[in-house]
Amino acid sequence: MTNERLCIFLVFSNLIASKLLSSNRRMHNFIEKFTKINDICKKFAGNRVNEHGNVSRRGVIPTFSDLEVIALSLSLTAEAFGYDSENNLFKRLAESPEHIPNLISRRQFNVRRKLTACLAEDIRRDIAKSIDGGENVFVIDSKPVKVCQLARAKRCVMGNDNPQSAPSKGFCASQQMYYYGYKLHAICGISGVIHSYDITAANVHDIHYLDDAKWDYHDCLMLGDKGYLSAEVQQDLFETAHIKLEVPYRLNQKNWRNPSWAYRRFRKRIETVFSQLNDQFMMVRNYAKQTGGLFTRTAAKIAAMTVLQYINFCNHRKIGLVKDALF
Repeated sequence: MTNERLCIFLVFSNLIASKLLSSNRRMHNFIEKFTKINDICKKFAGNRVNEHGNVSRRGVIPTFSDLEVIALSLSLTAEAFGYDSENNLFKRLAESPEHIPNLISRRQFNVRRKLTACLAEDIRRDIAKSIDGGENVFVIDSKPVKVCQLARAKRCVMGNDNPQSAPSKGFCASQQMYYYGYKLHAICGISGVIHSYDITAANVHDIHYLDDAKWDYHDCLMLGDKGYLSAEVQQDLFETAHIKLEVPYRLNQKNWRNPSWAYRRFRKRIETVFSQLNDQFMMVRNYAKQTGGLFTRTAAKIAAMTVLQYINFCNHRKIGLVKDALF
C-alpha cells in the first residue's frame, strides 16, 4: 500500500511539474512576442509619440507608455499563446513583475486601450501601406458581428449609453440568417491586407459604405459582390474618384455573364481574411458589454492581424500565414 501511494504521489508531482514548466514556457514566449510587437509599434509610431512612447498631453506621465498599451493589446489579441482568459494572464504577469515593468491593472489597461485606439489605428494604417501601399485593385465586402441571439435582443443593454450606435437586427445573405448586432465593412488589397474598415448597425445596407470609400480611394479598381450592384453608385464612384466598381450581374439581368477567373480569385482574398478573423482571432466571440468596448476589441483584432502579416512580409513569407507568424 505504501508503494502504491508513493507511485501515485510521483505521478501527480510529475504532472504538476510539467504543467508549471509548460506554463512558464508559454509566459516566456508571450514576453518575447510582446517585445517584438512593441518594437514594431515604435517603428511606425514616428512623431505621434514622444521619447517616452506617450502621446503628449497634460498631467502625470504614465510609466506604462501608450505604445506598451497598444503592444499588449495586440499581443493579447493574437490568440496564439495558450491563454484563454485575459484575467488569468494579468494575474500571471502580476506575479512576475520583472517580465513587464510598471504593468498596469486589467481595469486600467481596458480604459487606456480605448484612449489609444486612434493611435493604434494610425499605426495599423501605416503598416498596411508598407506591405502593399502601391496597389490599385481592392476588394470590398462585409461580415456580420453578432452581439447576442435574436431571442435576447430586447434585453440587450449594448448601446443604451449611445442610442445612435446601438445594434440592430440584420440579414446575412451569404449565410442566409437573421442576426442581432453590427456589420463590419472592410476594403482589402489583393494581397489580403485590410486598408480601411468601418462598423455600422446590422440594418445598414452595404452600398452606403461606398459613400465614405470614394473619399479615401481614387484611380483604382474595386471588386464587390452582388450587394454593391447599383448603376447610379458605379457612375458616381467613377465620376467622383475614377473608381471602377466591378460587380457580378444577377441571373435575371439581361447582360448576365459568368464572373471571370481573376474576379473569383481576387474576391476570395477578403473571404479568407474574414475566415481568419473568425478562426484565429475569435471575432465571433464577444465579451464586450458596451459599444465602445466592442469597437475597440474589433479594431485590436484587425490591427493584430495586420502586424502578423507585416512580420511574414519582413521574413519573406506568405503574409496570409498569420497563425505561424510569431513562431
